[in-house]
Amino acid sequence: MIDTYPRFTLGPQLTREQLDFFHQHGFLHFRAFVEPATVAQLLQAAAQVQQRWLADGVQKVNGVPIKYGKDVDGAPIVQRFAFASHHSPVLHEFLQDPRFTALFPLLEAPGGRVGEDEKDGLVINHYVNVPGSEFSQMGWHTDSLRDVFYGKKIGPMLNVGLHLDGTPATNGGLRILAGTHQQSLRDILFRKKYYKDVSADPHEIAIETEPGDLTVHDGRMWHRVAQSPLVGEASRRRVMYVPILAGKYEPKHDNSPTPFYLRFLHLVK
Repeated sequence: MIDTYPRFTLGPQLTREQLDFFHQHGFLHFRAFVEPATVAQLLQAAAQVQQRWLADGVQKVNGVPIKYGKDVDGAPIVQRFAFASHHSPVLHEFLQDPRFTALFPLLEAPGGRVGEDEKDGLVINHYVNVPGSEFSQMGWHTDSLRDVFYGKKIGPMLNVGLHLDGTPATNGGLRILAGTHQQSLRDILFRKKYYKDVSADPHEIAIETEPGDLTVHDGRMWHRVAQSPLVGEASRRRVMYVPILAGKYEPKHDNSPTPFYLRFLHLVK
């Protein structure tokens, strides 16, 4: 267990220190990946996608359900987007940032790529703690479960998150169990009750972010998103997640079936 951890800067390639830290602990935290003006631009792009989806009543994108809820003023909002970059040139352009390729060596596998068309594509999670919200936290889980569900060998995957709001530990946010990327398949399956267990773990680390920070964690790592103890505007947290993958290319399309594990998305609140 580690009590504190370093914050890094992501350059054209990873440093030996960054590689060694990730291999040991399974995550990295990069400060100021994008500047405030870019954060504002990405938030505006997400708001434009939301406006269109609300107007059109979009329920799924490429087979992935869209999660709706209520904002602080009671207005409907999208609380979990999927494949958002397919609906916004600004979000698509963001995923072309060449610095993402610097993360590919963490996969330790050939064929690294940004999974814009795979898994759930570019996901935007919008957490807010108010009556009517359908997304204020997310219980313990690993991202590798989806491979297990389909009887596949767990493939190399990184979950890369751009944090659009500052989140001190006192406002909930990402919690990880460092080193669990090296756990056995049994622990991946049974260490926690997937999504239902939202309780704090004595060994968890709170990832405290500033707007524009980038976090990376191994898909096998246990993590959760803690609920904010605050209510209303102060509880708002928005994060963009994109998978970085290797292995067989498996794009989704308009007629893709809903993955089995996503049929339980309504339980995540």
